Amino acid sequence: MIRSSIRLLYITRTSPLLRSLSSSSFRNPLFSSKRFDSAKPLLSPHLITVTSLPIFTTGAKLSRSEHSMAASSESKSIYDFTVKDAKGNDVDLNIYKGKVLLIVNVASQCGLTNSNYTELAQLYEKYKDHGFEILAFPCNQFGNQEPGTNEEIVQFACTRFKAEYPIFDKVDVNGDKAAPIYKFLKSSKGGIFGDGIKWNFAKFLVDKDGNVVDRYAPTTSPLSIEKDLKKLLGV
Repeated sequence: MIRSSIRLLYITRTSPLLRSLSSSSFRNPLFSSKRFDSAKPLLSPHLITVTSLPIFTTGAKLSRSEHSMAASSESKSIYDFTVKDAKGNDVDLNIYKGKVLLIVNVASQCGLTNSNYTELAQLYEKYKDHGFEILAFPCNQFGNQEPGTNEEIVQFACTRFKAEYPIFDKVDVNGDKAAPIYKFLKSSKGGIFGDGIKWNFAKFLVDKDGNVVDRYAPTTSPLSIEKDLKKLLGV
């Protein structure tokens, strides 16, 4: 962005400074490929004098979201993050090295809850012995549909849907307070209508090297991504 006004309107050969610029082939971006020594006067020399050289700046400030994305981009894989489990203990995601991961933001009172939790349990049961892991992150940002405590959420998922995969601490997935892991996921794989998570049960598929390889909408059923999952697992 060019913020300062351009005050250089006429170039004269009598100025030692401009003569030196001309000899060094200094280029002004506004004159395209033309050199100063070939530029013609724009106005009468009796009316305009050289007062200063143009100043160009790139002072555009990064928005808060751009700062977040920049910070997240410093992380190279999922394994660079530490998260909290449902009991508040630190979990280094490095422990999942070599596994294929499906990361999901879950909710207990959503219209998608029954179908997603049911199919997630089916996928996990079928492929858990082949190096597959589901990481569930409760989130209450969409219609306040995950209002319970961590203990209540875990009890609901494990009792009603027989969830055997880890369920972590409740997090924000959008906004300034979004968990770092979700900033990374969104910056790695943007959505069709922007990077933000649109609703409960958005899904990210991560390969054995910790790279985010695919992203699925909340309405995409877990069983429908089985083909992609099998490719990464090699089964």
